Amino acid sequence: MALAAASACAQAQPDAEWKFGAVLDVTQTSRALALGGRDSGLQLGHSDLSAAGPVGGHLRAQLTATVATHEGAVEKGIEEAWLETTTLPAGLQLRAGRFASQIGYLNSQHPHADDFVERPLLYRAFFGGHWNDDGLRINWTAPTDMYWMFGVEALRGKRLVQQAVGSPPRAGVVTLVSKLGGDFDGANSWQLGLSHIRNRREAAVEDEHDHDDEQEHEHAHHHHGAQFNGRRTWMVDATWKWAPNGNNRERQLRVTFEAARIEGLNRHATSRDRQEANGLALVWRFDPSWEVGGRTDWLRVRMPHGEHFHGGLLREASLMLAWKPSHMQSLRLQYTAQRDAVEFENPSRRTIQLQYVLAFGAHGAHSF
Repeated sequence: MALAAASACAQAQPDAEWKFGAVLDVTQTSRALALGGRDSGLQLGHSDLSAAGPVGGHLRAQLTATVATHEGAVEKGIEEAWLETTTLPAGLQLRAGRFASQIGYLNSQHPHADDFVERPLLYRAFFGGHWNDDGLRINWTAPTDMYWMFGVEALRGKRLVQQAVGSPPRAGVVTLVSKLGGDFDGANSWQLGLSHIRNRREAAVEDEHDHDDEQEHEHAHHHHGAQFNGRRTWMVDATWKWAPNGNNRERQLRVTFEAARIEGLNRHATSRDRQEANGLALVWRFDPSWEVGGRTDWLRVRMPHGEHFHGGLLREASLMLAWKPSHMQSLRLQYTAQRDAVEFENPSRRTIQLQYVLAFGAHGAHSF
């Protein structure tokens, strides 16, 4: 179960022809969350148009364009535009172009495929929700019964640090990722991931007296790019899935834990200045068409102000109920509460979100 899914994701076989698809993501939000990616009211979320298929006999390609609303305006962009090898020997695979980094558990999948309306605080604070970047990736999958993948990425890094000190190198970020996975038996499967990010781009720091209302608002509701970063990031993710008799379409329990620590915030930081976040999510499919889930997140950061830092803290808890009449559509109701906020203006004590996702045509298989 886990081994087959992970191996398929690591070395996917190319389709014989090009396939096209689209996803509509619409959300009604009662109040925007601190660090949230969705504004209050009726908004177009992570909607996309995609095309994927073979390029000759040794490559495949994917192009994904996204559309979303932010502060009343429709924003468009290219999320993915990459070429990937399909026939390299010895379990090797090379990808080049714009793609989602494979760090962590959630980042490599599209946000509309998540179990919750908003990404965990870890991703929203450290990676802008969904970290796509330009660069190169090489993966190696071991020829073992247990799934083991090791990958290296060299990426531009501008999404992590938009305004950098000096002239940052073209390859500003290097990631190292290893994933292990397998089956305990026919009902239980697992995956463990370890990620390290080496960031050569140092964020420019504003003067501590140069704070206006707009900057305070950015601490509360951030939409583009990462807000908190540093030179070195370590991540761990662990996922366990249980499905009676291995039939995950009828019933399935999914448990995922992720944690991250960032050090080397800037040239003024000490060893005590670091960013930390973790999140635990549990989702139970109790019927082929119904899922219920809960998630708890914790975020502690150091906000640079000139040559010193202010401590920031935010906790978040979410409950969701999803109806999925088919694999092409879902209707999700979610309640989220934020508390213990320090240095985050106007956290949302209670937010209710109703999300509808509808897919058309072909769309890629999701990873484990």
